Amino acid sequence: MVAQHAPRKKILRRNLFSLSLIALGGCAPPPQFQPISEEEETLIYVVQPGDILPIVALQHGEDYRDLAQWNRLEPPYLLSPGQKLRLTPPANFLPETTSIGGELSPPANSPKKEIPPSNNLSRETENHFKWQWPTNGKILRGFSPDNQGIDIGGQKGNPIYAAAAGKVVYSGTGIIGYGPLIIVKHNDTYLSAYAHNNKILVQEGDYVTQGQKIAEMGVNQRQNPLLHFEIRRNGKSVDPLKYLASR
Repeated sequence: MVAQHAPRKKILRRNLFSLSLIALGGCAPPPQFQPISEEEETLIYVVQPGDILPIVALQHGEDYRDLAQWNRLEPPYLLSPGQKLRLTPPANFLPETTSIGGELSPPANSPKKEIPPSNNLSRETENHFKWQWPTNGKILRGFSPDNQGIDIGGQKGNPIYAAAAGKVVYSGTGIIGYGPLIIVKHNDTYLSAYAHNNKILVQEGDYVTQGQKIAEMGVNQRQNPLLHFEIRRNGKSVDPLKYLASR
């Protein structure tokens, strides 16, 4: 949904969301931890016009707070076109224990918390599991290049459920055109997004189980009650109807 740019390296992928994203403003790039070596060139991302940090992080399967630490960015995390962002920690990096964006980062020796298993998930392969419908309702608009997800109708306040177990990596209103938005990371391959919520019931960093109520349905810009739902595979939007069970 953001205009595709020519990748500088293979790792560069399409932006996660739409052309309606706007730059948060231009400012000089903050100092890097150290110059990026030639070997690290494949591990960096070159900021494009309209990029914002949460989306850059999510398209590469990272937490935006980690990218902020790795690149010494401070709130409100302004980016400038052409700025280089590390996608991996620099050498000898130690996570901060002070807060970033109001939340504490884990100390360096703390174990990484894994996404808790769900009895509803299929473990047949690492990247394939059963998806649950995020809400009941009629499909108002299907998947297309102009709508990189599906719109499910209903009534304002209807429950919105996590389509699969995972970690909430974004919860907020900072992405233009999506209203109150939740994004859940399920593994290194899949993300799901839930837009136009009336009420968000989870916070960034929360681990949710499949079928857990995470929000209440809201309205889009035209005041139509609906859920805009997306599934992303390796940062690229895919048709959710190919993953959700027939009904």
